[in-house]
Amino acid sequence: MPFARPGRHSASSGLTAPSHPFRPFRAARALPRLAAALLSAAALLGTGAAFGGELKLATTTSTENSGLLKTLLPRFERDTGVTVKVIAVGSGKAMKMGEMGDVDVLLVHARKMEDAFVAAGHGIDRRDVMYNDFIVVGPAADPARIAGSKDVIAGFRKIAASGARFISRGDNSGTDLMEKSYWKAAGIEPKGQSWYVNAGLGMGEVLTMAAQMPGYTLSDRATYGAYRAKTGLAIAVQGDPKMFNPYGIIAVNPARHPGINYADARKLIEWITSKAGQDAIASYKVDGEQLFFPSYKTGS
Repeated sequence: MPFARPGRHSASSGLTAPSHPFRPFRAARALPRLAAALLSAAALLGTGAAFGGELKLATTTSTENSGLLKTLLPRFERDTGVTVKVIAVGSGKAMKMGEMGDVDVLLVHARKMEDAFVAAGHGIDRRDVMYNDFIVVGPAADPARIAGSKDVIAGFRKIAASGARFISRGDNSGTDLMEKSYWKAAGIEPKGQSWYVNAGLGMGEVLTMAAQMPGYTLSDRATYGAYRAKTGLAIAVQGDPKMFNPYGIIAVNPARHPGINYADARKLIEWITSKAGQDAIASYKVDGEQLFFPSYKTGS
């Protein structure tokens, strides 16, 4: 707060400004107290404990590529005054960033990894947010002859047997981990095979590669919906219960990283699981198709 300017003598008022030899001394003594107050305020701003500001959200590429966040976050920012910085990476990398204290909150889809992240003390306040499903997509010509299948393991076996190209995320994301679990269940080690491409990229980029090569890939339904028109890829396998794809939100533990913005992380957790947030998720559609389904229940 700026200092008030000292008063001066006014001829018209007839008042004479008092002369006090000790006033400058008292002002000098007040400076250390002012400096201490400013340092305390700076410390509070650094922790984000008492002030809103920028919230760093690490999230899977599917929430970004699908367009969902462009619908949700402006509403959250309008309602709370909190600005969100989005870092879209695979779920594994997002949790590593949380473990290092580089972000404040996570929105991810790798439940086993999420549970391990919380159990290790890196995250708190986890809640279910929404779900959709995984699908296998590929060229309309369908060289592996898997179109219409509801058995993802059988589909993967046919892809391998046909030698048709398969593009993997290869980025330790939730989608990548799920894909690898399917290969393991099928009894196939795809690494090193001529038909298996390890991209190390996000979902949107991998869908683009699958269209260009062409080849098959595992995608979340939401990102595929956003890229369907531009890629021309067709759904080959869907409807297997093994392809369920839940999303959760987790605050980074402030006890591990006192500098994180926990106050605003809590605001996002509360908002996205509120009626307003859940309704916003349900209302998001691409070409008339709902891509995410709200799933928060008290205690989840």
